[in-house]
Amino acid sequence: MKDRDRIIKEIRIDKIGTITEGISTEEFFQNNTLRPILKFQNDLLIELFINYASKNKNVFFELSQDKKCTYIDKVTISDTAFRNQLLGIVVGLFSTEEYLEYIKNSSNFNKRIINMLIERWKSQLQLLVKKAN
Repeated sequence: MKDRDRIIKEIRIDKIGTITEGISTEEFFQNNTLRPILKFQNDLLIELFINYASKNKNVFFELSQDKKCTYIDKVTISDTAFRNQLLGIVVGLFSTEEYLEYIKNSSNFNKRIINMLIERWKSQLQLLVKKAN
């Protein structure tokens, strides 16, 4: 198991964000673990969203910029199967130690993961549409 943990941490980039002495455990976990995983998995997560939108009547690609943002919010929060798939892509890259930290407050961390992912997609709207065409 130690080899898996070592390999997982090696393939990810270092911490993202400011890590100071006074930050909360959740913020530390977010900057040290969640952000690097989301960045590492970015291409896969973009393709996953494009596939989801394509299989759901392609309406996303016809919407205005504002409505695309609303669509991202709505489907990511309301579609439980899609949300669980997204969480699995992130949690699957935790080391054992990170997983043990995650399960202490998984509900809060799940919200953080989904919110960060929504913001990533919104900031990459042009890429989502361009790749789909």
